[in-house]
Amino acid sequence: MTEATLTHPGQQPGITPAIHYQVTMPQPESHLFEVTLYLKDYILPILDLKLPVWTPGSYLVREYAKHLQDFSAQSGEELLPWRKLGKNHWQIETFALDKKPDSTIEVRYRMFAAELSVRTNHLDATHGYFNGAALFFRILGVEQPIYVTIMPPHPEWRVTTPLPALPEQPNTFLASDYDTLVDSPFEIGCHQLYQFAALGKSHELAIWGQGNADPTRMIPDIQKIIQVEAELFGGLPYDRYLFLLHLSSQGNGGLEHKYACSLNYPRFGFRAQDKYGRFMQLVAHEFFHLWNVKRIRPQALEVFDYDQENYTASLWFSEGTTSYYDLVIPFRAGIYDVKFFLNGLGKEITRLQTTPGRRVQPLSESSFDAWIKLYRPDANSGNSQISYYLKGELVSLLLDLLIRERHGNACSLDNVMLTMWQQFGQAEIGFTPEQLLDVIESVAGMNLADFFKLYIYGTEELPFDQYLEPFGLRVVSDLDEESVPHLGIKVQAENGREFIKFVEAGAPASAAGIDPGDELLAIDGIRVTAQQLSDRLKDYQPGDTIQMAVFHQDELRYLPITLSAPSPSRYQVVPLEQASSVQQQNFAGWLGVSLTTI
Repeated sequence: MTEATLTHPGQQPGITPAIHYQVTMPQPESHLFEVTLYLKDYILPILDLKLPVWTPGSYLVREYAKHLQDFSAQSGEELLPWRKLGKNHWQIETFALDKKPDSTIEVRYRMFAAELSVRTNHLDATHGYFNGAALFFRILGVEQPIYVTIMPPHPEWRVTTPLPALPEQPNTFLASDYDTLVDSPFEIGCHQLYQFAALGKSHELAIWGQGNADPTRMIPDIQKIIQVEAELFGGLPYDRYLFLLHLSSQGNGGLEHKYACSLNYPRFGFRAQDKYGRFMQLVAHEFFHLWNVKRIRPQALEVFDYDQENYTASLWFSEGTTSYYDLVIPFRAGIYDVKFFLNGLGKEITRLQTTPGRRVQPLSESSFDAWIKLYRPDANSGNSQISYYLKGELVSLLLDLLIRERHGNACSLDNVMLTMWQQFGQAEIGFTPEQLLDVIESVAGMNLADFFKLYIYGTEELPFDQYLEPFGLRVVSDLDEESVPHLGIKVQAENGREFIKFVEAGAPASAAGIDPGDELLAIDGIRVTAQQLSDRLKDYQPGDTIQMAVFHQDELRYLPITLSAPSPSRYQVVPLEQASSVQQQNFAGWLGVSLTTI
């Protein structure tokens, strides 16, 4: 295959090598991207190439190099010697080319792409999608603009990416540097593409896959989200932005980029109001990241190390605070009402309060250990860890309410975000945990060392009622309803069999010796399924002993289990029965509606 003809403006032969990637997919059904790196005017005797092991925004070492095959290197007809120095490090000997400064090195390889997620690569008969970190090498010691030419397998396939196109060269795009290349996803295929404007800026919505997504409904709501978030930060820091949506069978996630976001959502998840509301939360979340994370970054993420973990204790703010706003923003935009908003808060509080790991892992540690825990859950994760998304969201709620109550709604977490944008985001200088605390304290007008010690660096229970009460709200659990004695397991049906997936530490089932992976068979000699379990337990009282039959590693066991008192399984945020005028005023100042509308 020959290189597409390409002119490199400002090229200095013999001094600045020109970097050009060409991506083809002649047989998309094979799931193989074929990549060629053309490196012109490279004069050093050794060429070091490294493939990232992770992608920014997704804090897990994913080892993209495991998908690379058929590596080769040549210049003209001459094959170049190469060797691997590490799992993601290739080294090519180019010393024979020292006296040929105008020569071109060609590095060819293929990348298997069969994982449909927002952070990996996917290629099949219907489309191609890739992230730069999962496809392109970083050239050690060389930092300059990079050209990318895409050669689709069919003439009707189009290419969509946030990178600027070179109008004179078909399907060729320019990244100002490697970080920008990594931060710019590509969608190639027959996807639907919709252009729209918001606040005078150009936007695109690309949709791949079949489903019930309705662009005529979605685009106006996306415009509202853009408007609300731009008002918070004082404008939009770009001229063009791309929303890239994949409709899949069961996907649900997103990945932020500086000038785009990738979204993956269930293909039929747009008709029901609750599911549509969750989708708009996903949009609001990833769009909010163009400020918080992509520009307002922890210092540890200011310069990416693509070879290993990049540790920070501040993901609770980068992701958790963003999660708080993804619930707030669609409400402010009028996409859903205050009941939906408060119901959403209740669901998040439920998730936190039914996760035993909240008593074990501090929020700061959850942030720091994202690389080894959050994205790699196991049977004990619920007992030993907590999501920095989830608890960070609810800590952000408390901070917002604290600031609002102290200042009569004249200040809020919005002021924290705006100050962080002005001090760190606009200049793109990373912040330290100490600087983040200083900004929050300056807006709150009080010392928050104890708050951080208890709820971010400690494992104290979050005092929701203390912070909600000034706004006429409280949290209630479902213990007042028909309660079920506590057993402490979660069961899931698989192929007609009932498997125990989680056993709560210290709960009756754990004390009796039940393990995750055991197959649930019967209670007191009667078969029981996951669907029936809760109803069956209603026939017993706390203190009763049941006989549970399980298969443990194919061995039949009968275990006596003494049930304990019921444990709440659901929490709701509800109005106080008699809210004062001050509480009603605070509520209206926070959410812009009357407390009596709930």
